[in-house]
Amino acid sequence: MTKKRTQKYKKQIGQIPGTLVYTGEKSDKKFHVECFDYTKDNIEESILLNIEEAINYKETESVTWINVEGLKYTDEIENIGKQYGLHPLVLEDIVNTTQRPKIDEYENYIFIVLKMLYYDKDENIIIEQVSFVLGENYVLTFQESEGDVFGSIRDRLRLNRGRIRGMKSDYLLYTLIDAVVDNYFTIIETLGNKIEDLETDLFTGTVREDINIEVQQLKREILKVRRAIFPLREIINRIEKGDHPFIFKRTITYFRDIYDHLVQVTENLDIYREMIWSLMDMYMTTISNKMNEVMKVLTIIATIFIPLTFIAGIYGMNFDNIPELHYKYSYYILWGIMIMLFLGMIYYFKKKKWL
Repeated sequence: MTKKRTQKYKKQIGQIPGTLVYTGEKSDKKFHVECFDYTKDNIEESILLNIEEAINYKETESVTWINVEGLKYTDEIENIGKQYGLHPLVLEDIVNTTQRPKIDEYENYIFIVLKMLYYDKDENIIIEQVSFVLGENYVLTFQESEGDVFGSIRDRLRLNRGRIRGMKSDYLLYTLIDAVVDNYFTIIETLGNKIEDLETDLFTGTVREDINIEVQQLKREILKVRRAIFPLREIINRIEKGDHPFIFKRTITYFRDIYDHLVQVTENLDIYREMIWSLMDMYMTTISNKMNEVMKVLTIIATIFIPLTFIAGIYGMNFDNIPELHYKYSYYILWGIMIMLFLGMIYYFKKKKWL
């Protein structure tokens, strides 16, 4: 694992600033560009077969959403960047999938990077980088691969539901970011369910051999999610308090709602992080208790056999002058004494609630 992470960073070492180097792993996906160009009354949805077609939507009166999938195609990314006048460092950050979530403000556009989180069918967390470029009448989104959380936004555009088609590009940006943040709650709910399941297993004494591995994996998962989500608060805070020509005051109120959601998500993450540490302590305590139970049983068994071994040791000595050895019923009497000792000690342990 460490070797793979090191190789990702090695791709960028010594490169000229602004060089496009794809650092992701999803390299088997095809390049795909979809376009939604709309006004309040009309919408045009299309797939751009030629990336040069994107320039046709730059200066229109309508609002355009161009969604690019496939970051390994750096030539196409560089081409669309030239058409829309994107800075080379912006393009470098778009294809650098290890980029920390951030916001950069330029003269003609705003650039935002964040992480889109979702679970696959095996409940393995997938962290995908999504980049946004907000212009006066357009929003460009760049995704690492196909599949996202924007399905409801596409439906709202097609069916003209809500106010999205009657607003500017800043509101489109809000809806896209809001869809990403809303999906964080699904992640939080799944994490909470995993923690509750582990808690239940530990409280009921169901300690599997690999439960410590599950706790460690869950701890790393929470840290990964927190690292992906936490910087977004800073981004939304800058949008709220900044003076951006492309973000109107009426939309700032909606961004405040995103900020409130992020506060709730991060608070839950902090709670879960504390809970997972408690789970590890609980696991170690459970293991210790089980070991104590084993030692308790072994100690009781040893305590019971100490006097019996003492008696057997005395009468096992090779001396002729042991009067009891010549009695007719001495063997049975000795057995009776040993059984009485055994039963007496069992009764005593039960009375003391040691058994």
